[in-house]
Amino acid sequence: MSITMHSASAPIFLRTFSAMLVWLDKAQAHAEARKFDPNNYLTLRLAPDMLPFTRQIQIATDGVKGCMARLAGQEVPKWDDTEATLDDLRARIRKAIAYVESFNAAQIDGTEDKEIVLPMRSGDPLRFTGEGYLKHFVLPNLYFHASMTYALLRQAGVDIGKRDFLG
Repeated sequence: MSITMHSASAPIFLRTFSAMLVWLDKAQAHAEARKFDPNNYLTLRLAPDMLPFTRQIQIATDGVKGCMARLAGQEVPKWDDTEATLDDLRARIRKAIAYVESFNAAQIDGTEDKEIVLPMRSGDPLRFTGEGYLKHFVLPNLYFHASMTYALLRQAGVDIGKRDFLG
């Protein structure tokens, strides 16, 4: 069987988000064992000009929901960025998982050549084919923000490793 747009997107999104849930569970356990508020993680940054931990998860989930909607020819749903606890972040990831699972392969497959126009706040929109959008924008963006989430937790002492990242 050849690779399809659905097999190159949805299972990867689901695996990454499932791994992220494990990281958050381990972060919660780490905080509880050391008797500090697990919500302290929410503002972590590696550098002063970096977006905080919460935004890393919000951007990762936004990118995936945008991808699924655009490839399927649907309106991208708007989710408020109001997460204020680890439980809120887990709920957002679960919402993203449910959203990805709501699409069947027939809605995504065959979109390799579909024109995807991504509006940009800074001016001219980015234009892609469906395949280019998935391979060169969405997947790298997902892995970037997942990696930042992982790195922030590792920096904070959470006992996660490569196997946790890979899922």
